[in-house]
Amino acid sequence: MAQPLIQAKRASLRLVCAALGISPSGYRYRSKRSTENAEIADWLLRLTATHRTWGFGLCFLYLRNVKGFRWNHKRVYRIYRDLALNLRIKPKKRLVRETPQPLTVPDHVNAVWSMDFMHDQLADGRAFRLLNVIDDFNREGLGIEVDFSLPAVRVTRTLDRIIEWRGKPDAIRCDNGPEYISETLKTWAEQQGIQINYIQPGKPQQNAYVERYNRTVRYEWLAQYLFESIGQVQDFAAHWF
Repeated sequence: MAQPLIQAKRASLRLVCAALGISPSGYRYRSKRSTENAEIADWLLRLTATHRTWGFGLCFLYLRNVKGFRWNHKRVYRIYRDLALNLRIKPKKRLVRETPQPLTVPDHVNAVWSMDFMHDQLADGRAFRLLNVIDDFNREGLGIEVDFSLPAVRVTRTLDRIIEWRGKPDAIRCDNGPEYISETLKTWAEQQGIQINYIQPGKPQQNAYVERYNRTVRYEWLAQYLFESIGQVQDFAAHWF
């Protein structure tokens, strides 16, 4: 506002400043920070180009503690933002999870069996497995198979032994373990006319009946003793069952 009046009206600087309510020193003031801002911008560009994983915090600490510049962090951050040097953080993808299916409740014996594996180890550190089979209708334990290895053939053999005295179930519920999704078990189920119901991956609550049975086995005897041999575990499981 002062410059056009001075040039057009040929008025003195003192008179124009008095009319506009500004001081002559304010009119003559020229910012000295433009050169410093350019220097700050140059440093920030070089640092982010050399250290691509550095954000504002590391850049500012380097300028302050290593180079000794006393620039205010708000000023440096404002230039950092103006240069659009912010690290691009890739947003996390939200996984679309399937709605868990409700746990079905059978209405008669041998409607649905559930089976699941457990793991433990002997006193010498050798790992062994347990295969638990129950009837979902009355939560009755139908069998506990114990050994170091229980492949799909052992699973079908155990089920055949239970069917001999219990009868054949309409369906068997299990998870997606390799023994359960094998062709051996699928072929056996087709021959027996039994449907295999797989739970949804990552939804153990859909196999809650046998999971609760596993907890009983664990707390009532499996975790109470230190077994020396696989034979001891098999004998204890047979007497407990």
